[in-house]
Amino acid sequence: MRLWYLYGIFLYTFSLSGWADVSDAREALSKSDEDATQEKSLEEVFEATENSYSLMKKGQTSMSYSMSYSYTADQRLNIEFSGNSVRAFDVTPSATHNLTNNFSFDFGYLNNLTLGLSVPLVTKYDTADSLSGAGIGDVSVNARWQPYAYVPGELSRTVTGSFKTKTGGSPFRTIAGKNLPIGSGYYSLSGGMSVNKVVDPVMLFGSTSLSYAIPEKDVNQVRSGQLLEEVHPGVSVAMSGGFAYSLSYDVSLSMSFQGSFSDKSKYIFRNGGVAETAATMSGVMNFSLGIRVSPTTITNVGVGFGLTEDSPDIMLSLSMPISLNGLKAKFEPASS
Repeated sequence: MRLWYLYGIFLYTFSLSGWADVSDAREALSKSDEDATQEKSLEEVFEATENSYSLMKKGQTSMSYSMSYSYTADQRLNIEFSGNSVRAFDVTPSATHNLTNNFSFDFGYLNNLTLGLSVPLVTKYDTADSLSGAGIGDVSVNARWQPYAYVPGELSRTVTGSFKTKTGGSPFRTIAGKNLPIGSGYYSLSGGMSVNKVVDPVMLFGSTSLSYAIPEKDVNQVRSGQLLEEVHPGVSVAMSGGFAYSLSYDVSLSMSFQGSFSDKSKYIFRNGGVAETAATMSGVMNFSLGIRVSPTTITNVGVGFGLTEDSPDIMLSLSMPISLNGLKAKFEPASS
């Protein structure tokens, strides 16, 4: 379609000028910097789908919104023994709904260094115990650094790091049976690396990261009749990989796998008792559809399925950028 369009322009120009120079015609038919290419479309789709891989120019700012919903169903077994016989046996269904509205702010500190702030608004509801919790979750500060300049067609590497706070409601401060915690309850640090490469007509991407949780002390929470003093969360390792495929300039499809392993956590009580949890492993398969709603805006709608017992059963997501041009115009002083 574009070729016929340019061909018509060429014929129209030639009919007006009569003896148009051949170089002028060649220039008219050549591809300009503003023209859309499949590789450029893939990069835009990828940046909209995986924000951790995109870097901004120095001084630029951006804001994005994402919504995620997860549903986790389980069966709780309550067994009470009397000697060698079972005195009571009860199966209680559990279903937890988790809705997170996340606002991300990014700032290009350097051309190869982007700083960001993520503020989640979390709402939880447990249908089994009719408990709920809502408020600001754990705010995190992150950084993305690209050590080498991006070369089209070559493997791109991005170093990532983040610091997560404990601003959300802590499970070590929440009264059991009253409400649900919406935060982790401890600070954590994480670092990793992300890579991506365009293999026409697909963009491949992958990442790996390591998280260390800072032990939480002076908890002073009563659990099972004992006073909990310290919590030592386990180290977590996560990795992901997938691809993004541009079906057209306006529609794209991406698929990825996310897996994580968390080592056992340790709980220390005042009476000297120590309790440990089992290590957990989580795996999720994600599918995302990207739709271009404007020349510069791509909205992503995704669905995910848990593959292990420690993963949510189903997840839904929505993400889109938020334009800051109106805010800039509103707060910039009027020129005299």
